[in-house]
Amino acid sequence: MCRNIKTLHNFEPPATEDEIRAAALQYVRKVSGMRKPSAANAAVFERAVDEIAHLTHHLLDDLVTSAKPRDREVEAARARARADKRFGRAA
Repeated sequence: MCRNIKTLHNFEPPATEDEIRAAALQYVRKVSGMRKPSAANAAVFERAVDEIAHLTHHLLDDLVTSAKPRDREVEAARARARADKRFGRAA
């Protein structure tokens, strides 16, 4: 599950609310051990996702770096190349 959590810091354009929420959801799923909570746990599960997304947004806003922002398209191409090499796919 956690391999779906992507780096969100220092990209141009910045991470969207949907990306931040998706990372928070993956984190809560991993920590709780549940992909989908039961009805009894649904409210606490959603509250945890909301709170972690909120904190992640603050973290990303407050982090500082002197590095040039990374380009999403370039990073996506690099990830595809790594996957092709890893899984033996032809280029």
